[in-house]
Order: sequence, then C-alpha cells, then structure tokens
Amino acid sequence: MKVLRHLSPLRLFIAVTAAMISCPFVVQGENAVVRALVWSDEFDRDGAPDPAIWSFETGFARNHEDQWYQPDNARCENGVLVIEARCDSSLSRPNPDYEPGSRDWRKERPWIGITSSSLHTAGKKEVGYGTVEVRARIPVGRGAWPAIWLLGTGMEWPSCGEIDIMEYYRIDGVPHILANACWGTDTRYSAKWNSKRIPFEHFTGKDPEWADKFHVWRMDRDSESIRLYLDDELLNEIPMSETVNGSLGNGENPFTKPMYVLLNLAIGGDNGGAPDLAAMPMRYEIDYVRVYR
Repeated sequence: MKVLRHLSPLRLFIAVTAAMISCPFVVQGENAVVRALVWSDEFDRDGAPDPAIWSFETGFARNHEDQWYQPDNARCENGVLVIEARCDSSLSRPNPDYEPGSRDWRKERPWIGITSSSLHTAGKKEVGYGTVEVRARIPVGRGAWPAIWLLGTGMEWPSCGEIDIMEYYRIDGVPHILANACWGTDTRYSAKWNSKRIPFEHFTGKDPEWADKFHVWRMDRDSESIRLYLDDELLNEIPMSETVNGSLGNGENPFTKPMYVLLNLAIGGDNGGAPDLAAMPMRYEIDYVRVYR
C-alpha cells in the first residue's frame, strides 16, 4: 500500500482495477471483511463435472446407506450440478463386491437397488481459513440425505476433523437441517460432536415453498471459530478452543489445517431412514461452490 500512495489518481485507479480483475473479492459481514476468491466451480459447462476439481466415490460407502455411488449419477446441465438418486426396482444389478456369508454390510448385499453420486476435491482443491459458500436446492423426500461437508487429511476419521456445512435428514420421522463439526477422542472411530439440529419447520414456517428454492449455505472458519450459516442465519458457532483431538489425534486441532470439500446425496442408512421409492429420482442441485480467503 505504501507504493500505491505515490501513484497519480489515474494510475491508482488502473492498479486497483487490475487487482480486482486478477483477484475477485466480496465484502462480507458487519466489519466489511474483504474476502478474495481462491477457487470456485460455477458448473457452467454441460456434461461431466470438471475432473481438475472433482473426483468420485464408488460403491457402498458408509453409514449402512442404501445407495451405490457411481459417477453416472452426476452431471452439469443448465448451469447447475445435478446429483440424482435413482431406483432400480427390478433389483437386477448385482453387487460386484458381494461375498456370501460376509459380515461386512458392503459385501453382504447381493444387489444394487439405488444409485447416486458423491463428489470430492481430495488431492485437487483445498479449503483453509476463510469462507466456503454453496448455493443449492436440496431434495426433501423421505430417505433423502444430501450433504455439503469438509474432511481433513493425514489422520483417521474423526481425528482428521469433519465439518458438516449442511445435512438434511429425518430424526424420529421429523425433517431437520443440521450444522455440525466433529473431531477425535481417545477412542478409535469415536467422535466428539458439536451439532445443531434445526427442525425443518423453522424454515418452511417462514416460507411454505422453501424446498422449491435455492438457498445459500456458508462456512466461515478462522483461528477463533467455525461459523455455519443458512441464508445468512447463523445456525452454529463452534469455538476453535474446543475442537482439540484426544490422544489418538496427538492432541492436535484438525481445523487449523486445510480440508477438502464433499458433495453427496445419500439415501437411507443410519440417519436417512427408509426411502420413499415413489419419490425417485431425487435431484440435488448445486448452483456453485465458492471458496474465499
């Protein structure tokens, strides 16, 4: 800035304009914080998602969910990423990982009845301190479990850290929007959770057509806290002073490190509940993903 002070007004205008073009930014928050765009995907090209940004999970993944993940269920069209869950009512597609007598839930299922997609940026794009903003329209049929989330690397879950910017599923039959984070404890695969569960009627009571519209989910992360928003409403604020791993995570704070983004539409499983097959196909539509410093 010392250099800019000595420029003429015209040269100063040119220099600032050039900086704006090369480093897009937004001014956000009460204190007018300037956030520079680090990377984004606007999903403006039709066809498969950009392989320079996104990779896919395949198979049965986690939480005893009903869907088989595959790339075929994700596509870009009309400026949005569509993740579509589909039902094969004939149950005619065999599970290639099937092993008779297996106690692994991924291998004990002989058939694939539902397919969907899960995309992630691992090894390609990261999120450090700053903001993640995602504009999306979510499916809300019974059994739907759409999510926007982050995972760390270099340690087993949950010591790697997990931030759920958005989850939607039914709790005891009641639809909820969730905003969570978890980290490691002294016990393997046992997480410490900070979770907020907001009944869906909190949103539909204000707007009965809420589910038909796109909404903006946002995460702000800095050295003080993780803040999770929906349409600028703060849903959960998690102090970084609390997010310290147990002994299995070497007492580290996983949220001080870069993480990667996941977008997926799960069906059923431990939280989704029994799916409404008549509601298939279900569409989860993402307008953009933007990451700011």
